[in-house]
Amino acid sequence: MRETERAAPPASFTTALPPAKRPWWRVLAAWAGAAVALACCALMLLGVALAVAYPNVPEIHELTDYRPQLPLRVFSADGVLLGEYGEERRRYLPLSEIPKVVENAVLSVEDARFYEHPGIDLVRVAGAGLRNIVDFRSEGASTITMQLARNFYLPTEKTFTRKLYEMLLALKIEGQLSKRRILETYMNHIHLGERAWGFAAASETYFGKPLQQVTLAEAAMLAGLPQAPSTRNPAVDPQRARARQWHVLERMFRNGVITAAERDAARAEPLRLHLRPELPEYGRHAAETARQLVYSHYGAEAYTRGLNVHLTIDSVQQLAAWQALRRGILDHERRQPWRGPEAYVDLPAEPGEVQARIAEALLKHPDNGELQAAVVLEASPGRVVAALQDGRPVTLGATGLRSAATALADNADPRTQLRRGAVVRLLQSAAGDWSLAQLPEVSGAFVALDPATGAVRAMVGGFDASRSAFNRATQAWRQTGSCFKPFLYSAALEQGYTPATVINDAPLRLDAAAAGGRAWEPRNHDGRFDGPMSLRRSFAASKNIAAVRLLQAIGSPFARQWAGRFGLDPERQPASPSLALGAGQATPLQLASAYAVIANGGHRLPPLFIERLTDARGRIIKAWPPAARGASTRAIDERNAFLTGSLLQEVVRNGTGARVQQALPRPDLFGKTGTTSDAQDAWFAGYQPGLVAVAWLGYDEPRRLGLREGGGTLALPVWIDFMSQALRGVPVKMPQPPDGLVWWDGEWFFEEYTPTTGIATLGMEDSPPASPSEEERRSILDLFRS
Repeated sequence: MRETERAAPPASFTTALPPAKRPWWRVLAAWAGAAVALACCALMLLGVALAVAYPNVPEIHELTDYRPQLPLRVFSADGVLLGEYGEERRRYLPLSEIPKVVENAVLSVEDARFYEHPGIDLVRVAGAGLRNIVDFRSEGASTITMQLARNFYLPTEKTFTRKLYEMLLALKIEGQLSKRRILETYMNHIHLGERAWGFAAASETYFGKPLQQVTLAEAAMLAGLPQAPSTRNPAVDPQRARARQWHVLERMFRNGVITAAERDAARAEPLRLHLRPELPEYGRHAAETARQLVYSHYGAEAYTRGLNVHLTIDSVQQLAAWQALRRGILDHERRQPWRGPEAYVDLPAEPGEVQARIAEALLKHPDNGELQAAVVLEASPGRVVAALQDGRPVTLGATGLRSAATALADNADPRTQLRRGAVVRLLQSAAGDWSLAQLPEVSGAFVALDPATGAVRAMVGGFDASRSAFNRATQAWRQTGSCFKPFLYSAALEQGYTPATVINDAPLRLDAAAAGGRAWEPRNHDGRFDGPMSLRRSFAASKNIAAVRLLQAIGSPFARQWAGRFGLDPERQPASPSLALGAGQATPLQLASAYAVIANGGHRLPPLFIERLTDARGRIIKAWPPAARGASTRAIDERNAFLTGSLLQEVVRNGTGARVQQALPRPDLFGKTGTTSDAQDAWFAGYQPGLVAVAWLGYDEPRRLGLREGGGTLALPVWIDFMSQALRGVPVKMPQPPDGLVWWDGEWFFEEYTPTTGIATLGMEDSPPASPSEEERRSILDLFRS
């Protein structure tokens, strides 16, 4: 064997040798090749899919011509939101008006490369895909454009097909809209929980302020909402919302839009939610009236066009009117007999189950303002224990149960008995004491307006708008009672009667022909006859017989025509002697406008309720400026308005409205009480030269308000309550006598109708009234001075 030949190694030794190692760069190249091949295959498949799917991508007209469904919003003159009508809470803001901190927060957490990608962020897609493979968890990579596409055009389920169309739509959107337009649409369209759509609405909903006023912490909270708006918003789950807020702040820091100090300060800021409350109860009737007016012109589009209605209503006066009317109605209700509980519920014997049953029962009987619903737990003569909606027990003593004392007896009527399980209403006094109450059956209305412009400053159409949308201020036609007398006396002044004319307050009988059908003997409200008295005194005392004599003297046709000058409907004023007692009809708003003619010196101005209508961007669509006073608005002579006003001033000084002067000791107040037949309507209409106000109380189905109830006991306190608030800080303003009047022995007269030339007496003789002799004039003046 040659030395160069060697024996073959044993087989066992051969298999034990390690394999030759491949260089690292060959391994990497192999993997890279495989990845490229897979990527190519994926791109080919994606290209095929895109080619097949693209023809089916819908047009994006809804985005290119974006018109968000913005609700109809009703505002008071001082900017308080009184009503909102539409399915979505939304307020559109141009991107230029959205704070940069909000934009940065949204982009940091939703799409940091928004201004760099073409609608699809391939970097994020690759990263999300890798994490999906490595961590076996689903992670999306939707850009803001893709989210917009999904919200407008695609279903929410997660499928490959939907994702494909989402990407195609994003590319199409980016090809037709600018980045700023896309972001603006997104920030106004996205749902953010609690019926809020868009960041402007969300800021008002969660923080109770405009978006322009949010802090960094609040901006981060809002930016975290799109991920799960219904389940992770701060109103539903504050802890999860807080965690999301921290995540947003961290992303903002990493993206370099805030510093570490700003991030930490925002994290430390306490979460202060001011969830937007329900719209104010006090403005519901006014807002509903505005809605009806706008709807009558725009139809269903009124609820989607983003119209803003700006009323003449002053929110402070509106609230004062609402509170005054409710107090007046509740005061009347306290004088009514107990009508029984609203319902009865069976309470379980097990104490632990009682509260749940009470809470369930009171869902059907929610609180009504200060009238709180409760369920009786214990009842005995002189003492009742009841549980409120929140489970808090309250105790009522004998004083608080006075109205229902008989209902606590063992033998009480089962339908009205106060016993365990009775659902009742309770009122708490300022001192903290509780008393039994009832939801009122009587209703009312209140109107206040500016006599110089006709602008309505307050309008309350009833006790509770949620129980009835019927606006009694504008829709309830009721007899006006003695509130009609100023128009009658104004007409008499035009016919030669003067404040010094002596009218005989003596029994008067009208035969069937004169009374319009059957004989009639009018009566005074106090049942007394005071004999001869001046016209001024008869007006202040609201003497019915004097009014009937005046109507007979001037004639019903002239009186009805004259009432029309004030804006009352002549067709609703009867052509009979009962017109003198206010048998004609008017709405509270119409009556307020009529009194405004007297207050403003004789001009009839239409009520002004809406100042302007604007679109979602604040541009004026239509404005309603106040009517300019001039010859065309002149309804009665200025002298007549001044003298009629002086008669109304006498009412609040020495007449049926004297409580006004006692409660509001200022000389510039004027008014008249009104009570209709059988005390079915109670009125007070009056004014300060800068504000007219009318209060009315009555049942919707007319019936007697009660013994000794009327304008002076029911409506007048409401008027005083309101005026005490509305005139706070308002300087005294007295009307100045116009030219054409003369001052004679402490009284104003038309210069053509003085005590020597005007009509001296009425009802003192059978013959028609005539100008007095010198001797009669002196005796009349002596009587007037007395």
